[in-house]
Amino acid sequence: MHIRSSNHQHWSSEQAATLLGQSRQLAPLFQEYAEKNEVDGKIHANVVSALEKENLFGLFAAQAVGGADLRPSDAIQVIENVAYADAATSWVLFATGLAIGAAAALLPDDAVHEIFSDGVPIIGGQGIPNGRAVVESGGYRLSGHWNYGSGTLHSSYIHTGAIVYDGNNPRLDAAGAPEVRIFHVPRSEVETLGNWDVLGLRATGSVDYAISDVFVPEEFTYFARTTHPLRGSNTFRMGSIGVGAAGHTAFALGVGRRVLDELATFAQARVGRPGLLGESESFLEKFASAEARYRSARALVYETWHATEATLERGDALNTREITLIRLALNHATWTVADICNFSYNVAGGVSLRNGVIQRYFRDMHAGTQHVTSSPTMLRECGRDLAGVAPGKKWNFFGLMDNVAT
Repeated sequence: MHIRSSNHQHWSSEQAATLLGQSRQLAPLFQEYAEKNEVDGKIHANVVSALEKENLFGLFAAQAVGGADLRPSDAIQVIENVAYADAATSWVLFATGLAIGAAAALLPDDAVHEIFSDGVPIIGGQGIPNGRAVVESGGYRLSGHWNYGSGTLHSSYIHTGAIVYDGNNPRLDAAGAPEVRIFHVPRSEVETLGNWDVLGLRATGSVDYAISDVFVPEEFTYFARTTHPLRGSNTFRMGSIGVGAAGHTAFALGVGRRVLDELATFAQARVGRPGLLGESESFLEKFASAEARYRSARALVYETWHATEATLERGDALNTREITLIRLALNHATWTVADICNFSYNVAGGVSLRNGVIQRYFRDMHAGTQHVTSSPTMLRECGRDLAGVAPGKKWNFFGLMDNVAT
C-alpha cells in the first residue's frame, strides 16, 4: 500500500453518498440483531462484517489508507442513520471510527503501513490518560488500567491514552503541561477485564482493560493534542476531541428521531379508542413541543458544523468560540433527547416498562448522558466563553478552559 503524507485532500462527496445509502440499507440488519447484541454484550459478527464490507468503519479515515474521509456533517448523518436503527451499533461505529480516523491521520508512515496493511482495521479503546508510559530507546514502556474502552471487544488494535514519564518525572509539553500521548497496541497484548454491567449501551463491548509493561515504538504513538494531520482532509485539524464530539452528537440525534417516531406509532395505534394516548390533548401538546425541541437541537448541530467546516476548509485552526459551539451543540442535543426519552418512557406506560425499542433507547440514551463530553461541567465551561467571563482562556484536552491551547 502506498501511503501519502498530505493534509491537502478534499472531503469526498461521492463516498458520502455511498455511505449514507448503505447506512439506510443496512438498517433492517442492525434492527434484527439489536436485542441479541444486548444479551451478548457486543455487536454480532454479521453486523460487524457488514460495517466492514461497506467501509462504514472508515468514515473518518483518510482515503490514502482506504477510508471514506467524510466531512463531519456527512459523517454525522451516517451515524444518525445507524443510531436510528440501533443505538449501540452507532456508538461502536463512531467510537471506533474516531480511533481509526485519528490513527490514519496522525500516526507516522511506518505505523500506518503496518496497521492498515490489510485494509481498514477496527481500533477501539480509551483516550483518557490513565496509563504511564516511561521513555525507552525507540519508544515507551506502557502500563495502566483503563475503564469504558468503547468498542474494545470488536477491535484488533487498542488506542489508549497515557502520560509520558522521563524516569520518575512527567515529561512536559510545549505548554508546560504533562505530555499526553495516544498509544496503539495490538489487542493480543491487552488484557480485557470485563466489568460492563451497565444500564444501557450494553452491546458496545466497552469493557475495562489493562496493559502491563508493553513496549510501544515511538511511531505507534501521537501527541494527544495535535491538530496537524499528516494525511487526509482537514477534519483532524480540530483534534480528536472535536471529531469525537461529532460522533456523540450524531448518536443523540439518531436516538431522538427514533424515539419520537416510535411514540407516534404507539399513539396512532390507539386513535379512536376512548381515553387513550392519541386522544389526549395533554399528550398532543407535549409531543408537539418535543418535536420542536428536537428539530431545534438538530438545526443548531448542523448550523454549527457547517460553520466549522468552512473554517477547516480554509485551513484555519478552530478558535475558542467555534470549539465552544461544537460542545454546546453536543450538550444541548444530548440533554434535549434525554428529556424526550423520559417523556416517551413515561407516557408509553407498560409498553416502555417491558423490553422493547422505547425501553432500550431510554436506557441507551441515559448511558450516553454519563459520558464526560455531555457533563454539566462542559456546559458550565461553554457558559464561561459565551458570557465573556473567561477572556484569553482556551479549551484544553480535558474539556476545561484554561491557558493551555487545544
